[in-house]
Amino acid sequence: MEFLFSSTLVHRVMVSPYRTIDPISRGHDEGAGPLTRHELDAVLATLRRSKEPSIQWKVRVHVLGEDRTSRGILDLEEEIRRSPRVRALLSRRTQLGRPGTARGVYYKWQGIHWVLASLADIGYPAGDAGLLPLRDRILELWLRPSYYQEYVARSKAETHRVGVPRIRGRYRRCASQQGNALYFLTRLGIADQRADALVERLLHWQWPDGGWNCDRRPEADTSSFMETTLPMLGLAAYGQQRKSPLAAEAAERAAEVLLRRRLFKRARDGRIIHPDFVRLHYPLYYFYDFLGGLKAMARLGKIRDRRCTDALDLLERKRLPGGGWPAEGRYYKSQARMLRSNADFVDWGGASSKRWNEWVTTDALAVLVAAGRVLV
Repeated sequence: MEFLFSSTLVHRVMVSPYRTIDPISRGHDEGAGPLTRHELDAVLATLRRSKEPSIQWKVRVHVLGEDRTSRGILDLEEEIRRSPRVRALLSRRTQLGRPGTARGVYYKWQGIHWVLASLADIGYPAGDAGLLPLRDRILELWLRPSYYQEYVARSKAETHRVGVPRIRGRYRRCASQQGNALYFLTRLGIADQRADALVERLLHWQWPDGGWNCDRRPEADTSSFMETTLPMLGLAAYGQQRKSPLAAEAAERAAEVLLRRRLFKRARDGRIIHPDFVRLHYPLYYFYDFLGGLKAMARLGKIRDRRCTDALDLLERKRLPGGGWPAEGRYYKSQARMLRSNADFVDWGGASSKRWNEWVTTDALAVLVAAGRVLV
């Protein structure tokens, strides 16, 4: 892991030892462009025949707009619950869900924090009481007393203490942790009254520009995309479910951090913020790319904001001829049954410049449908 501070918009960016594809030369200017009706029908037919019930779910719910409470979708979610992918993701739930160290919760990418984040994105049925012990372990970590302790520091050198440092009036906190937990617990239908405490912490730490950042350099004065996107999604989901105007307003302010920069460009000169921001990945974990930004805008009902246009145009240009979209990079090493740093319990299709990735393709289609660029 290398820490890049050329911009406070980017932090803790992984210089991936795994496969990546140049984001500009492949597909940036000479992709396949908008889908024809024939191509769309062929892509949808392929995805609906996928062996992955979660891919079928994403297509039916997020692309075709089927009601998640319909009998057909509820049956499909039960199939997802029993699927090999979910069984693998939950294979260490007993071990990692036991009270103990934080390692079992946040271990990248096999800790239960990441497992529940994956379940929330792939159509796992809501309200599963079997996940409650995992929820409790996650909340035990992200609401521990140290997150209520804070102190003023004048430099990065003064921040090596327990608690949350405040430098030049800004809390330096990796809010993606609490924000992601708020998001996936709400999406999975297992958030309890402790979600209120996650919201309170996020609101308390929010920066004047609307986002969050854990950059401890005093001169850092702009929110990070990576630390802002997940709290934004968590607050938006909570605001919608709990009818909380405070959470909804905070999510709106956070969205402006991304929208002011067209989801991947510097505000001052329009240059690409970081090469990984214009590569396609799945899953993102806590990282960011422009498709993740578009998905977030769709969740917030902002996908038709004109400031999403450049990112939508880029997404269309990234499409492979005759089909879907590739994963141009990945943040996980490999599929692994034992705990290994930066490994996942499952494979997500890898990265290739020449073949579709089903997970990226379903997300891309969902975004384009929500933006009105694809009619189904």
